[in-house]
Amino acid sequence: MHKKTQEDSFYDKVYEVARQIPQGRVTSYGAIANFLGTKGTSRMVGYAMGACSGLYPPVPAHRVVNRVGLLTGKHHFGSPTMMQQLLENEGVEVEDDKVKNFKKIFWDPNEELDYNKYQ
Repeated sequence: MHKKTQEDSFYDKVYEVARQIPQGRVTSYGAIANFLGTKGTSRMVGYAMGACSGLYPPVPAHRVVNRVGLLTGKHHFGSPTMMQQLLENEGVEVEDDKVKNFKKIFWDPNEELDYNKYQ
C-alpha cells in the first residue's frame, strides 16, 4: 500500500489548481507555486506536471508553461509537437515553442481562485 507523503499532497494541490485552468488559457509553473504559498517551488510544480499522465480526472498539463510562455514540458507528451497541438486545438497560438499573446491569455490562479479552498 502506498503511504501518502508530503510530496503527494503537494502534487494533489497542484493538480487541483491545474484542473481549473480554462481552455484557451495558460499559466506558469511559478504562478501555481506562488498561489499555493510555496513560491520558489516552480520546479516541483513542473515535476508534478510531468507525473500526471493517466490521472482521473485528467490534468491539463499542456496549459502550464514557463514564466515567459515557453513549452518547456513538451518532452512529457509522447511526441515533440503534442503539447503544441493540444494548445492549438484550444485556440492558443504557438510559434517557435512559445505561446503568442502570452500576457493576454495568461491565467493567474491568484486572481481567479480562492486560496482557502486549496489548504
